[in-house]
Amino acid sequence: ADGSRVTVETRRGDLARLTPDALADAALVTASALLDVLTAEEVGNLAAACAGAGCPALLTLSVAGHVDLTPAHPLDAEITEAFNDHQRRTGMLGPDAVTAAAEAFAGHGATVRAQPSPWRLGPDEAGLTARWLRGWVGAAVEQRPDLRERAVRYLDERLAACAAGELRVVVHHTDLLALCRPTGGAS
Repeated sequence: ADGSRVTVETRRGDLARLTPDALADAALVTASALLDVLTAEEVGNLAAACAGAGCPALLTLSVAGHVDLTPAHPLDAEITEAFNDHQRRTGMLGPDAVTAAAEAFAGHGATVRAQPSPWRLGPDEAGLTARWLRGWVGAAVEQRPDLRERAVRYLDERLAACAAGELRVVVHHTDLLALCRPTGGAS
């Protein structure tokens, strides 16, 4: 806001191979909706690279494993649990990612702050809510095929409530800021 020039650079690469040297000129590493699709090894490497470079990291919109739907439905908890298990497949951290990242960064001496960052979806976001519902329920059924028949009815009911302006959803996420100590003898 002070008029200073800001340069943004994006890079694609393998987080398992990220090194402090790759971040040598970076002033900030930032990513959105990333942590929950990483493994513990990838999170550890990210923390080590940022700490080694003295580079802060702002990692936003990581799933927290909690969803509040109003009005409530008897199947909400089971769908949430199946979705969370889906997020953890193939070693990904899913809703455990923020805790793992906070521990990894703190283990490298970083000051870590985590803050809730919920999505609040109501009647004004009916289209987004419907898309989110389809993806959320779809992932739950992919993880637990035994839910399919009940989930189809559940989704139909939820989409009808959404279209009628009667559904409100809070999808809990967490933002994480890791302030790594500067390198090169500064403290």
